[in-house]
Amino acid sequence: MVRRIFWMAVGAGATVWAMNKANEAVHRLTPDSLSGTAARGALQLGDAARQFARDVKTGMAEREQQLRADLGLDGTAVVEPPRRRTLSGAAGSGGDRAISAAPGSPAAALPTSRGTRRTTPQIVAKPRQRELPGRTTDRKDPH
Repeated sequence: MVRRIFWMAVGAGATVWAMNKANEAVHRLTPDSLSGTAARGALQLGDAARQFARDVKTGMAEREQQLRADLGLDGTAVVEPPRRRTLSGAAGSGGDRAISAAPGSPAAALPTSRGTRRTTPQIVAKPRQRELPGRTTDRKDPH
């Protein structure tokens, strides 16, 4: 008899628990509950996006300040203009070209700084002679 009462109490407790879970699920799936959940999610996403934008702006400002200090643009350093360098080298170096062109390239035909023009040798194709039977062109005739 005690066993029957025990199992009846266990069954009643399980039924109450299952009914509560079912009611919670029904309440969660109502249109009002779904729209509220979506609105809360959208607000959280907006807050996260705003925080991210603030962090990016702060990081940009810090990095700009570092770069300005490193480059001397914040008014603490005097920057001299860079010196111009030429390809022909220093004045009085003899006028040699700093960069020589590869042979056969169009730039090789340009005049050098001394005013002389350098030409590249051209290859001229010779017409082939027709070999006649019994004659070879690579041997000398014994006559």
